[in-house]
Amino acid sequence: MKLNDLSPKEGSVKDRKRVGRGIGSGTGKTGGRGVKGQKSRSGVSVAGFEGGQMPIYRRLPKRGFNNIFAKTFNEVSVERIQKAIDAGKLDKGATVDIDTLVKAGIVRRKRDGVRLLGNGEIKDGVTLEVNYATKSAAEKVEKAGGSVKLLEPREKIAE
Repeated sequence: MKLNDLSPKEGSVKDRKRVGRGIGSGTGKTGGRGVKGQKSRSGVSVAGFEGGQMPIYRRLPKRGFNNIFAKTFNEVSVERIQKAIDAGKLDKGATVDIDTLVKAGIVRRKRDGVRLLGNGEIKDGVTLEVNYATKSAAEKVEKAGGSVKLLEPREKIAE
């Protein structure tokens, strides 16, 4: 069998409708576009046009704004770190940072860093290098014998 012998299953592929090819074809003359007018011409898009009435996207007020300087962080709970340690994806004694979390499959991509949350419990002491940590998360890690190191200079652990 060669590539030129391959063909799709019988009935799975339909021929496209060729419009505007004579009256006898059933889709001749206007080609299914109706009669005259702006929409029957080519290169026309009148989406959102409401016949001279003020369109809905202009009737409704503008709301909010988009902060172009906003940073997006990966939020990781201490419970997820403990599950990764139990599953053997993270070492107990090793330092856990964003690269380690990506390699272990806990977070998908780096983004702007990691925010540590205090959901759940942690049993093993690990050293965590994160951008932010809640007070409860830091307390739980230190209680388990680990430590939390904040990467960017911060005055204290976030509340």
